[in-house]
Amino acid sequence: MAERIEIDPRRCGGTPVINGTRIPVAVVLEQLASGETWESLLEGYPELTREDIQAVLLYAQSSVEHTEVIPAEAG
Repeated sequence: MAERIEIDPRRCGGTPVINGTRIPVAVVLEQLASGETWESLLEGYPELTREDIQAVLLYAQSSVEHTEVIPAEAG
C-alpha cells in the first residue's frame, strides 16, 4: 500500500495522491462513496489500477484506525 500512496509537499499541497499521478486519495474515496463503481473509476482515470483503488481503501482504513477521537464533554 505505502508504495502506491504518495505524500509530497511539492505535489497537490501535500495531500495524499496515487503515486505517479495527481489524483488525490480523497477524490477516489468521494467518488466511491457517491456510488461510483471501480469499473467507472478505472474508465474515468485510465492511469488508475485496481491495486491503486485497493490501496486508497487500505490507506483510509489505516487513517481511521490511527485517529484518536476525543469525546465531547457532557453538557
